[in-house]
Amino acid sequence: MNVITTQADLRRLCRLALKAQGLLQVGPFGRGINGAHKAIGHLGYVQLDSISVIERAHHHVLQARVPGFQPGMAERLLIRGDIFEYWSHAAAFLPMADFRFSLPYKHAIKSGQTHWFKDPDQQLMQDLLTRIRMDGPLRARDVETQRSGNSGWWDWKPAKKALEQLYMQGDLMVSDRTGFQKTYDLTERVLPAGTDTSPPSAAELAAHLLDQQLRCHGLVSGKGLTYLRRVPGLKEAMKDLLDERLAAGELASVQLHNGAVFHLSAGALDGPAPRTSHRLRILSPFDNAVIQRDRLNSLFGFDYQIECYVPATKRRYGYFSLPLLYRDHFVGRMDAKAHRKTGVLEVRQLHLEDHPFDTDALIDALVKALDEFRVFQGCARVVVKSVEPDEIKQLLQLSLNDIH
Repeated sequence: MNVITTQADLRRLCRLALKAQGLLQVGPFGRGINGAHKAIGHLGYVQLDSISVIERAHHHVLQARVPGFQPGMAERLLIRGDIFEYWSHAAAFLPMADFRFSLPYKHAIKSGQTHWFKDPDQQLMQDLLTRIRMDGPLRARDVETQRSGNSGWWDWKPAKKALEQLYMQGDLMVSDRTGFQKTYDLTERVLPAGTDTSPPSAAELAAHLLDQQLRCHGLVSGKGLTYLRRVPGLKEAMKDLLDERLAAGELASVQLHNGAVFHLSAGALDGPAPRTSHRLRILSPFDNAVIQRDRLNSLFGFDYQIECYVPATKRRYGYFSLPLLYRDHFVGRMDAKAHRKTGVLEVRQLHLEDHPFDTDALIDALVKALDEFRVFQGCARVVVKSVEPDEIKQLLQLSLNDIH
């Protein structure tokens, strides 16, 4: 096992990971809707999230990688059958080419090996399937049912729960969505002709995930390969596959100074380190590059937590702080809110960490990124409230004034 002992070797690893994520180059997947399609295919999934203080997470992830991306393009890909919506480690858009690899989890739910809802209403599920089969696609809000109890996500009306159960076990798919209002239809009516629907074995699923994550992460950990995936037998199959490829010399292992072990394709460290640019990227808390927090901390030394689920009195960096990536370092975080009615992108709190870069160059890159980001948010101007460290606030504000 290769032990990483120098900063140069660690930076090389970081750059390999960022290049694999499409975060070092400008437009590595192309532009617009076709670039978004290629990006989702390369990344394997783009996570969905309903928080809307800024543009939603699945749009944000694609905007960070695809020049010319506009909100709505991902939904168009869904409607035309290039991608589908299902569960990865969370709700996500996935490439339609990978549809068969969603089947083991669906089968596990339908067979009762694992559960989505406890004691689903089978009669209501059959009634809804019959209605959709006869009358066409259905939205949850189109169904009139009685409900009782307190309000909250755990008290969804019975029809909503039944539709979600049918969706999670594979009888229904999402054929369209407007914001976070999903339209459900029979799976056979949503799937494009010729889609591979042969269920993979646990070994095939393990191989798919390993190859996918080597492609989109560059280096992988044993834990990260099955991150939050609840498919029976998958962890055991992944361990066997990893041991097999390591023994065959197809993979090599590296150990960081903190003891973390990663695996990567043999020879991946032999070439020159990928080049970085001076562009700063504002990332989503749900971005593929940062969603595995242990990996992020081990590799980049960036201890990150999204604080919207933390009580307000205990927040350090704000409700929805966004990681800031500059070259091959995570240099800070930014809590922001888009006030779309007034056209203001409010930076409520900006925190820059210790970094090895020239401050003027970093501020210049941040200002350019903020200008691009406020356009993406549909805002006309940027207002900065709190900045840490305090001495850079005036420099940042002067630079922002220069672009308006």
